[in-house]
Amino acid sequence: MPYIKTRDGTDLYVKDWGEGRPVVLIHGWPLSADSWDAQALALANAGFRAIAYDRRGFGRSGQPWNGYDYDTLSDDLADVLEQTGATSDATIVGFSMGGGEVARYMSRHAGKGLVAAGLIGSVVPYLSKADDNPNGAPPEVFEGMLAGIAADRPGFFAGFLKTFFGIGGTGPQVGPETVQWAWNIAMQAGLRGTLECVKSLGHTDFRGDLPAFGVPTLIVHGTADDIVPIDLSGRVAARGIGQAQLVEYDGAPHGFTVTERDRFTKDLLTFLGR
Repeated sequence: MPYIKTRDGTDLYVKDWGEGRPVVLIHGWPLSADSWDAQALALANAGFRAIAYDRRGFGRSGQPWNGYDYDTLSDDLADVLEQTGATSDATIVGFSMGGGEVARYMSRHAGKGLVAAGLIGSVVPYLSKADDNPNGAPPEVFEGMLAGIAADRPGFFAGFLKTFFGIGGTGPQVGPETVQWAWNIAMQAGLRGTLECVKSLGHTDFRGDLPAFGVPTLIVHGTADDIVPIDLSGRVAARGIGQAQLVEYDGAPHGFTVTERDRFTKDLLTFLGR
């Protein structure tokens, strides 16, 4: 089943590896399901069923004009769960932007069929500056991203991915080939979805979704994340989710699922084994 069709008729590309308890992996912006390959392979080899899909507008999925808000994206997740048969004993794990789908699925779909969840370098609960979120990112941060993508998307992502992987920082380093691999994935996405998802991940407030988390939730975040700072996201989410387990990777950048691949994969398997 390489594709499923959502309730609004959008085709979503799905990878479905292994057999066992289902673990659905939701990728970050601006990547695709391929960014989860290392973890998906490890999960399948460990006796889990790893399901990863390309968000609408990204990778090999359809590129509709609309539907990049989190209500629709969480409906897409619900459709993936339903059409792959991952409707019981499932875990959903979202990286970066993908954490938003996890949070909104919990509230909008009442966490149907889930036994656990993961927020990995996640944008949850709220990134934008507001009167009740004074440390959030000001509007010009997201406006600058939109302008940079519109003016020179290849150039924008070349710079963005260096920050994403912490190139030149004190943490583990990846080579230029890894940066090129991520750039190639990012450039598969449609321009409309790429832009609209910046607005959604930057401005959606998930604080009201946190009480809906009724399952054990693994939260992993790098302390040197310059894309989604831990003090705006991981630490706040951990305080707002009743059964949260927060794991901090000291000195790790946003893309620690790659730079700290073996450690993170082990931590994820350990959590799932519980």
